[in-house]
Amino acid sequence: MDIQLKRGLLDVCVLAAIKNEETYGYKIIKDLKPYLVLSESTLYTILKRLETADMLTVRTAEHGGRLRKYYCITAEGIKRIDEFKKEWNEIMAIYRFVTKEDNGNE
Repeated sequence: MDIQLKRGLLDVCVLAAIKNEETYGYKIIKDLKPYLVLSESTLYTILKRLETADMLTVRTAEHGGRLRKYYCITAEGIKRIDEFKKEWNEIMAIYRFVTKEDNGNE
């Protein structure tokens, strides 16, 4: 898969994982596990990129005697998810075009 396309898909997946509630890294990985495998190093790179793009905010709080980072989506992050949904319709139209001969729809 094209690295830029995959990067964009992973960004939106992470945003979707934090869309409804503030959460932390391990829980994001656990929530995404039925859909995709994401390493901690990849996740934290994505989270930093999304934070830099103002698509999420981060706060640190103590949990079980340790500091934990909690992530919360911003209006910009919600906007990115909405843009992705619109883009996905276009991606699916391209997919149908590319695979139309495979499906016998010549």
